[in-house]
Amino acid sequence: MIRLFLLTKEAGIMKRSYPWLAAGLGLALSLVLMRYAGPGSDGDPRLPLLTGLLMAEFGFLVTAIAAGVGIRDLARQGMDIRVVALLAVNLLLAANLLRLGLGLWPGAGG
Repeated sequence: MIRLFLLTKEAGIMKRSYPWLAAGLGLALSLVLMRYAGPGSDGDPRLPLLTGLLMAEFGFLVTAIAAGVGIRDLARQGMDIRVVALLAVNLLLAANLLRLGLGLWPGAGG
């Protein structure tokens, strides 16, 4: 009985902290991609193309899922400023990571 309580308590903590973790990870990946994904001064890419694409895709998926968790929390809890702020941050990060990932494709006009 106590073990079941602890497992549900830990799962509840993880559900509340996931959007925060996703926002931090998405911000870090977004900053790295903005800094190193483009070509260097000599024209060669500073970050390999596949690495940049994987970083952008992973960051997009993590932040998009966190935005979905935020929408679910809004439906359950009602309007809470923290939930709305986290939802907005994760949505903006997901859009930015999508933009960065699409801009990495050769010939995409990025």
